[in-house]
Amino acid sequence: MTRRAGRTRRRLFEREAELAAVDEALSELTGLGADDLDPPERPGGALLAFAGHAGLGKTTLLAEVRRRAAAKGCTVLSARGGDQEQQVAFHVARQLIQPQLAGSSDAALKLQLGSWYAIVGPALGLCTAGAGAPPDPQGLRDGLDWVLAHLAARRAPLVLVLDDAHWADPESLSWLAAFAPRAEQLPMLLVVAYRPEELPHYARQFRDLPGRAGQRPIDLEPLTAPAVGRLVREQLGAHADDAFCRECWAVTAGNPFEAVELTAKVSDRGLEPNEAGAHLLRDLAAAVKGSGLIERIERLGTSTVRLAWAGAVLGTEIQPALAASVAGLGTEEAADAADRLRDARILTGPATADGTLEFVHPLIATAVYRAIPDAARVALHGQAAWSVLDAGLGSTSAARHLMETHPESDPWVVHQLRRAARETLRAGAPDAARRHLARALREPPAHEDRAAVLYELGCASLLTEPATTVNHLRAALEEPIADPALRQGIVYRLSQVLAHSDRLGEASDTLAREARLTSDPRTRLRMQSEKFMWDAFRADEPDSPARSRHLARLADRLTGRDLTERYIIGLRAWDAMLRAEPAAVALGHAERALQGGLSWAVEDRGFEVPVLVALTFMYGDRPGRAEELFAAGTAEFERQGWRGAHLSFAYTLLAYIRFRRGRLAEAEDFVRAGLRLAERVGPRTPVEWYALGTLVEVLLARGRTDEAVQVAEDHDFGEPFPAAVTFPDSQTVYGELLLARGRAKEAAVELAAAGRRLDPRGMRNPAWCPWQLHLALAEAQDDPERARATALEAVRRARRFATASAVGQALRVAAEVSGGTERTALLEEAVTHLERSPAAYELARALVNLGTHLRRTGRSKDAAEHLYRGLEAAGQCGADGLADAARDELAAAGLRPRRLRAIETDALTTRERTAAVLTAQGRDRSFVAAALHVDEQTVTRLLSAVYRKAGTDEAGLADAIGSGRSEGREGGRGQ
Repeated sequence: MTRRAGRTRRRLFEREAELAAVDEALSELTGLGADDLDPPERPGGALLAFAGHAGLGKTTLLAEVRRRAAAKGCTVLSARGGDQEQQVAFHVARQLIQPQLAGSSDAALKLQLGSWYAIVGPALGLCTAGAGAPPDPQGLRDGLDWVLAHLAARRAPLVLVLDDAHWADPESLSWLAAFAPRAEQLPMLLVVAYRPEELPHYARQFRDLPGRAGQRPIDLEPLTAPAVGRLVREQLGAHADDAFCRECWAVTAGNPFEAVELTAKVSDRGLEPNEAGAHLLRDLAAAVKGSGLIERIERLGTSTVRLAWAGAVLGTEIQPALAASVAGLGTEEAADAADRLRDARILTGPATADGTLEFVHPLIATAVYRAIPDAARVALHGQAAWSVLDAGLGSTSAARHLMETHPESDPWVVHQLRRAARETLRAGAPDAARRHLARALREPPAHEDRAAVLYELGCASLLTEPATTVNHLRAALEEPIADPALRQGIVYRLSQVLAHSDRLGEASDTLAREARLTSDPRTRLRMQSEKFMWDAFRADEPDSPARSRHLARLADRLTGRDLTERYIIGLRAWDAMLRAEPAAVALGHAERALQGGLSWAVEDRGFEVPVLVALTFMYGDRPGRAEELFAAGTAEFERQGWRGAHLSFAYTLLAYIRFRRGRLAEAEDFVRAGLRLAERVGPRTPVEWYALGTLVEVLLARGRTDEAVQVAEDHDFGEPFPAAVTFPDSQTVYGELLLARGRAKEAAVELAAAGRRLDPRGMRNPAWCPWQLHLALAEAQDDPERARATALEAVRRARRFATASAVGQALRVAAEVSGGTERTALLEEAVTHLERSPAAYELARALVNLGTHLRRTGRSKDAAEHLYRGLEAAGQCGADGLADAARDELAAAGLRPRRLRAIETDALTTRERTAAVLTAQGRDRSFVAAALHVDEQTVTRLLSAVYRKAGTDEAGLADAIGSGRSEGREGGRGQ
């Protein structure tokens, strides 16, 4: 930044409109009006994008932007893409951010970056990558977003300038393109310039950036003849005549760079700027670019040509010593050549050994690079790789040069490329690592190393090209492999990517085949555990009962001494839950699996088994324990920088836990966050199925059927359903949605199909998949007896699992398809069970159903208590549709919530009165529970007692206590 600012300031011609846009943006950013007298109330950020062909003055314009920003006291971050650095991951991001942080100590950096230190530090070159799995690209982009937003807040106002964006590396450019719209919400001005015809496909967002006030990027136009005339007279003197100036415009087509260079050539030749010499301008213009430029350099001597070539190969910010090494020149000879190139306006920069050189214009650098003979260019890149390593710049810096060399079966090249790939992958740039390894494979590697390179290539492609990963890993297995650990790693990774590509059968078969080949019993056990895991997710498993029996026999004799054994025990817990064995059995195995630790972020293990163990607690009516495990697992994901599919699963399944606890608003927030992350992973991926199924269920529970239908239609949620088992089961949720839309016959078809798919596998727990309950409701209209039989079978299965929520839900549905006194008894029993469960929404439904049934059978007085309780519970859950139904029933019974009378408060216990007052003040259940030193279920029971005694609901309670709901809640937030 200092170096560029130190150049001779060049006047800008016919850029008044562009500079006006810059000034307006800077004024708003710094809080000053256009006349510095009328500051806007809130300074705001902005985007400015300038698009123009080569030589139209983008670089000069951005230099002026930097100057004006600095003059207004802004912090200026500056970067420039380079033709030769496009394949260097995060090259531009480092230029922008590293200078702002590099002066800090490691301890200060850790304090400044917090949990992002280990994620963004390696990408920005601030620290080396630690052990463990690398961050995923989305996690790293989120980290870079945080760093840049943090800088904008701490060093506001901030101006970020990116020149030659079309040459920025893919990692930096895709990040900035996604971040750019956020600039308007920050104290930041983001200014970007690029050549529109060269902007790569992964930066397409830059073409559509709204820019200032909704405008498209500002296109730079060639200069008009009068502007070129002013430029010529400024450079050559006022005596330049009109004919000469017009010819200058004609031969340069109004290109500012070419016009400036042409005037410099005229001055060098001592040519008079008049009509008599105008005919020479065309030949002089040819020397400014292309072959003429190259001929001009060649006339400067061989050593000068070699230094120019070396500079073109090295790219931007050329270190003189490094360029001399690449060119094969001595220090003095290189310094003389650099002086000649400065004099010829080819290079610019200080004439010191430790200064940094660069080409006067990217057009010159490109022309020089393309003029290097092919063989010489390849040789120079090879020499550059050696020189870069000798200078201590590392394998990653050398790798971009090795990518340009010809394959020669050189083990050294393979070693450096593999090393660079490891560094790049750990820095969060898997695509760059994949390019290095693909080149290493073409070298090719030694026969005994080929499997290892294929394995590393497969791992690098895992997140972006899973199909390619499968091909690489299968090819690796066909190679002779001397190291058993390598072969096992290939097998585990191959099965993982097959499973995540919805090819669970192939994953299972791969593990079974390799387990038969290994002679090591611990390895065989590990492969069995992996096979058990993927089989648990298969919807088409051929013999699930046999696998279940084998798993039970194996798990029951294991002690959990290592991670493999704990995984098997965890899978046993999940299998017991699915098959509706008593919940105590499943929970016992889940606790055993956790003894000794069950990390969610082991690189070669996956997170599936820890998730299944956590969900076992949820289905076993211990959602608090499940949430503890999810909180710890999510924190592991975030620390690791896994913010794609991993974090989406975590948010979605946490939402599912909240849904089952009856916290519907919280569940909706979490699942929408999970769906946003899933959409970045890709459509119809397993992670999206999970999110969509959960969101549809939540919306239906909240009474927003139309919105649930729209979500399903927008995301093509329907047949064909995934081959993997999902929670909630996608086909069952689809049937539930059809039922909510009144399409009972279609719903029955889907739900019966779900049963035919799950029952033969022994997956018969209605707590996990309530397909029978929904099917009973779908059958009720056309075949009441069949519906009743279906529901009672679900009750039988739920009683076997023996959790209060499962039994209560099944009884509630059985009551809905039954009549008379049987319905009353079933609903009363359902309420009794659900009052002992954490399923608040299910309790609300049972209470409203019971109250409705009692009112319609003439027992209005008895109905009131249940309807009031159901209304209060529905409101607490966020089940707006259910709350409306309860109000309608109360109205039909001639009842309405009444204010709490002072005389009635005397009948309240101390705990009930305290719970009532805190609730009326807007405190949530968790606050009230903490204040009373009880759990939230006890709070619910206390409040139910209050409303029964008072004959009111929460709104009436707030009025009676004398603290308005909104006032109380605002006060609660403040405290």
